[in-house]
Amino acid sequence: MKKDIHPVYGPVVYRDKSADFAFLTRSTLAGDHPQGPGVPRETVTWTDGNTYPVVDVEISSASHPFYTGTQRVVDTAGRVEKFRRRYGAGGAQGGGAR
Repeated sequence: MKKDIHPVYGPVVYRDKSADFAFLTRSTLAGDHPQGPGVPRETVTWTDGNTYPVVDVEISSASHPFYTGTQRVVDTAGRVEKFRRRYGAGGAQGGGAR
C-alpha cells in the first residue's frame, strides 16, 4: 500500500438520539485527512471508560420502521379488487381497437 494516502481508520460512536441508541464501530471519521470531513467535534465517554468521537445519525436500526416492525405493508390485492368493483370485472369490454 502507498504511504500517507489512506485515511485514519479508528473507533467512532454512532448515536441515534431519537431512539436513545448508540453503538461503537470503526470508521474513517476517526482521524483528520484531507479527503474527508475530519474528526467529529463532539465526543462521548463509552462504557469501557474511553472517550470516542460521536456522530449523530437520524435513523438507525433502533428507529427504522423495517427493523422495528412498524413498517406498513401495501395491500395490492385490495387495490386490485377495489379497481375491479369500481370499473367492472371484465378486462377488455368495449372501447378497444378493432
